[in-house]
Amino acid sequence: MSIASHNSTQRQPKRPTTGFTLIELVVTLSISTIVVSFAAMFISAPIQGFIDQSRRVRLVDAANSALSRMSRDVRRALPNTVRTRTSGAITALEMISTLDGARYREQPPGTTDQILDFTTSDTSFNVIGAFTEISKPFSSTSHYLVIYNVGVPGANAYELSNVITPPGTQIDIAADTVAGEDRVTLSPAFRFSYGSPVQRVFLVDGPISYLCDSAAGTLTRYSSYAIAGNHADRDSHGELVAAGANFGLIADRLANCTFSYAPGSAERAGMLSMNVRVAEQGETVALLAQVHVDNVP
Repeated sequence: MSIASHNSTQRQPKRPTTGFTLIELVVTLSISTIVVSFAAMFISAPIQGFIDQSRRVRLVDAANSALSRMSRDVRRALPNTVRTRTSGAITALEMISTLDGARYREQPPGTTDQILDFTTSDTSFNVIGAFTEISKPFSSTSHYLVIYNVGVPGANAYELSNVITPPGTQIDIAADTVAGEDRVTLSPAFRFSYGSPVQRVFLVDGPISYLCDSAAGTLTRYSSYAIAGNHADRDSHGELVAAGANFGLIADRLANCTFSYAPGSAERAGMLSMNVRVAEQGETVALLAQVHVDNVP
């Protein structure tokens, strides 16, 4: 009994404790730092490249969207109304926007009432080939009819005389009893001074302007304002707002804009060149768009 008791009371040897020593921890941290540093060297370049590429995409998209919007408006411009002006940090582009067009009846067949009379003020006439871009019956006092605008004194729509109906003229357009023709009625009556060689009549809804402010870095579109003969009276934000313009920001981050217009001739289309430069974080993207302008009145 005494021997058994002695064996049962013997101490068991201690198990060694597990874990890291301070030296092992320092070595591990050092190796990890080296590995992470090498990994960062390989990863940072692709990440920076992705960031740079994303910035370029934003800049190109901003410039392209601005040029596309301006190009659409220029293509719908009334012949011989595109004009540009630079004043300080502001570069201005203006045009009169065409809503629809047709060919007026000038000769028989057709009754006297259906033919447009250029010798006196006329209240009504027919167009050959109906207006297609408006809902009929159409009635408005804020639109204009234009015939033979050639952009020279005495035949300039910006002068609001001779070739364009006066502001506030009641214009009514409805389908005529003659198939394929529309009936146009004016109140009060108006005399157009010149006939178009191709009998073209345009329905316009007023001017549109773009102001590129290189100081503020913005491109803004203006519409629904009163026509002015002198472009210098419509080449600033304050003047356009005072004239009743609605406006909206088209693009920001602009470094500058250049608008250059060659009017062409009756035989050759005009050409508008638009150069837009956008910049962000020291990087600049420049895009150029050229638009043919049909100036046949």
